[in-house]
Amino acid sequence: MISAEATCRGRSGPASVVTMLVAPLLLVLFVPFSPSSGAQLPNQAKAKDLPIATNGQPFPWDRMRLPTTVTPLHYDLAIHPNLTTLDFTGVVRIELDVHEDTNTVILHAKQMQISDVFLLAPEGIKRLQVLEYPRFHQLALLSDSMLIKGRKYEVHLAFAANLSDSFHGFYKGSYRTSSGEVRVLASTQFEATFARGAFPCFDEPAFKANFTIRIIREPRHIAISNMPMVKTVELPGGLLEDHFDTTVKMSTYLVAYIVSDFKSVSKTTQHGVKISIYAVPEKIDQTAFALDAAVKLLDFYDDYFDIPYPLPKQDLAAIPDFQSGAMENWGLTTYRETGLLFDPEKSSASDKLGITKVIAHELAHQWFGNLVTMEWWNDLWLNEGFAKFMEFISLDITYPELHVDDFFLAKCFEAMEVDSLSSSHPVSTPVENPTQIQEMFDDVSYDKGACILNMLRDFLTPEAFEIGIVRYLKRYSYQNTVNSHLWESLTNICSSDDLDEGRLKHTEFCSKRKTQSGVSKWYSGDELDVRAIMDTWTLQEGFPLVTVEVRGREVRLSQERYLKTDDPSPSEGFLWQIPLTYKTSASNTVHRFLLKTKTDVLFLPEEVDWVKFNVDMSGYYMVHYAGEGWNSVIKLLQHNHTALSGNDRANLIHNVFQLVSIEKVRLDTALELSLYLSRETKIMAVTQGFGELVPLYKLMEKRDMKVLENQMKSYIVDLFQDLIDQQEWNDSGSVSQRVLRSYLLLFACVRNYAPCVTKATQLFNQWKDSDGTMSLPVDITMAVFVIGARMPEGWDFLFEKYRHSLQMSVKSRMKTAMAVSPLQDKLKWMMEQSLIGEIMKTQDLPGVVVSVSKNPHGYQLAWDFLRANWHTMIKKFDLGSSTISHLVTGVTNQYSTREMLDEVRNFFGSLTEETGSEMRCIQQAYETIEDNIRWMDKNLPLLQAWLDKRNRRVSHEDL
Repeated sequence: MISAEATCRGRSGPASVVTMLVAPLLLVLFVPFSPSSGAQLPNQAKAKDLPIATNGQPFPWDRMRLPTTVTPLHYDLAIHPNLTTLDFTGVVRIELDVHEDTNTVILHAKQMQISDVFLLAPEGIKRLQVLEYPRFHQLALLSDSMLIKGRKYEVHLAFAANLSDSFHGFYKGSYRTSSGEVRVLASTQFEATFARGAFPCFDEPAFKANFTIRIIREPRHIAISNMPMVKTVELPGGLLEDHFDTTVKMSTYLVAYIVSDFKSVSKTTQHGVKISIYAVPEKIDQTAFALDAAVKLLDFYDDYFDIPYPLPKQDLAAIPDFQSGAMENWGLTTYRETGLLFDPEKSSASDKLGITKVIAHELAHQWFGNLVTMEWWNDLWLNEGFAKFMEFISLDITYPELHVDDFFLAKCFEAMEVDSLSSSHPVSTPVENPTQIQEMFDDVSYDKGACILNMLRDFLTPEAFEIGIVRYLKRYSYQNTVNSHLWESLTNICSSDDLDEGRLKHTEFCSKRKTQSGVSKWYSGDELDVRAIMDTWTLQEGFPLVTVEVRGREVRLSQERYLKTDDPSPSEGFLWQIPLTYKTSASNTVHRFLLKTKTDVLFLPEEVDWVKFNVDMSGYYMVHYAGEGWNSVIKLLQHNHTALSGNDRANLIHNVFQLVSIEKVRLDTALELSLYLSRETKIMAVTQGFGELVPLYKLMEKRDMKVLENQMKSYIVDLFQDLIDQQEWNDSGSVSQRVLRSYLLLFACVRNYAPCVTKATQLFNQWKDSDGTMSLPVDITMAVFVIGARMPEGWDFLFEKYRHSLQMSVKSRMKTAMAVSPLQDKLKWMMEQSLIGEIMKTQDLPGVVVSVSKNPHGYQLAWDFLRANWHTMIKKFDLGSSTISHLVTGVTNQYSTREMLDEVRNFFGSLTEETGSEMRCIQQAYETIEDNIRWMDKNLPLLQAWLDKRNRRVSHEDL
């Protein structure tokens, strides 16, 4: 709790330095505070209706959002972290712009001691009274005289707090060297609402300001921040103070600083920006790939957005303790070590893909999010959806060998999984408190956001889309935006008022539009209303199911919301404007039709054998082929599956199985379609086949039905046996081929496919006999480690290698293999050690618990662990965070019995709002289990009958 009466003066260590910095100003502060009887409150509320501050006085503001009476212009921030006592002190001076006469300044501070608060006004320095309202993390600074509209003022606050034990705010981290020494560092993570835990500030994205930062440190450490260091000053006591250049105008959540013993490597981009990668000293040799990728990608964005990166440097820091994947702090992006460090000898193809994508994501944010920022967190998708989308746009051009398009559909399928529940939310949805804000960092904001942007790009054409988003960034640089600003920027891009003559692409595109008919594929001229179309995708939750029925040349279309529920009422009243695409057996031409109504009809030039809608799944919708439609699709896939692209085939697999859930399609129809997979080789279609079939037996593993479970497992192995047998145990091939190899061999070994188990056992024993020095092909290590971890001595050997490895990708694979072991005592110990955080990192705890929960030998252990340690975990990872959401849904989403539903309801129902009872992920967990129960009740007899029939058919063929 913050105590306004507390003071950092007189404390040992860092406090004495802060006192020394502010002492000259304190000499004039001898006039006691006497509040004016006519004090004006920003919201003019009556005192009896106001919240009560910690000292018992009325607090002059009763809303979660700050008033706009006063806004910050500039922060002068001095911070001194003490990495021995694990606390910090600081002083902040905030220059203010006053928009209405007031005697009250409301700002944020959380869990810190505040002292020495005064106002620097034109008429002199005055002490301010401080009131605190911890529930909203707010401070009220009360002046005995009015702050006059139009005048500039400064407020000064000294503060002190402990370094956070969590992964947000200004928090402590540590790592262990190869010799066993533990070294401590301090780093920041301020998004979304955690800057207020590091220094008093206006902690909302619309309160943009400039920041001048100074950091006091010991000589054995370095300090880095958003901007380059301009000088270092020696202080008494052997301390150093690093002064950093003033930032551009930006939001508080983008401020960053790190005090550590990191080393760095650097290069300069073609545009003259210095790129540096920071990491712990013993891992600095794993930074070369990330450095080259960052240089290439920053240059790409500089050119693509036609706006120069505005800072002189961009640092990328690999943080040993980091909750999320990465963070886009302007000029100092931060990452998990697994998201940045790459060893060419030990890292896999999927590691390379993952690292490149995460760097592309954070660097895209330097424009989308940092330069142009959403006004409030309800439009977080303007940041995250764009950054996720730009991962794929940028890598398709800069790293074509990664074949990133092969992996985009997975993002849309993941989004649909949560968006098909009645507990989903619109892409743009009202939020107010920190827990609600944290919950916005989910698959809807990221993945659905990216998928609807991809649909819009296809709809407008890539050229028009690029012109529109560049216009958006240029119009709103250093400002805050809402949804409508983006749609306006993508409308009428060739109007004379907005034509960017300096941008050759824009001029050429618009000239072409004027001279060629048919360039606009969907619409004519001014008829296009981007906002009207896209509002249907961002302001209502869910997505449409389009039913297609072909009768001769006539194609009847209808739309409804796809929703997994017993209750049809939540799906009523939904209508989308859907950019439909389709192709037919008659030609390879992609036809287009904008469906604006509940039903419509289109006419084909001729009768066709088949029609495929949502070409390459460029649209965010599902399709049901009514009548004989699915039979036509199955026939096509069985006889000529390559007539459709790999993405089209993955789309059909996904749609047909998802339609079983809402009883539009019978399970045996979906299973008949899956038979073609025995001839499939494309990664997206193969992995989607696994993605639909494997969950069926995973549900059975949580029940006592071994016979049917094993039949289903055998069916999947048989289906992919030829493809598994074709896999070589080496690292050859393209990225997609290598990722697929890892996937297939891991599956085959987990499912006890004899040739795989034999080979993996042989390789593990050879590797173990060499004491881990033998070089294994990287892509096969997961399969080898999983087999090795099945026996106690193999598990123990893996763990010893895990403890001492400095290769993050290798450690990650070992950790996963250990978590899928059948050894229950080891699984329990792993979760406990991850919680303690000494041998295994606490940042990895959620992943370990969820992996154990998928393990048929561990799912009950994971559920028991979640319940027993719930209060510890929500304190460490924060309520509403994607980490907690991942834990809740990951642990429970394969339950399919009423007994487990009751158990889950009883536990989460016992929580209070403060301990998470209102979180959306809990409703998602209930809905998912209910859907699983319905599915099993309806389809188990069908599944049994179909598998029996298939077995008889196969036996007959063998005869």
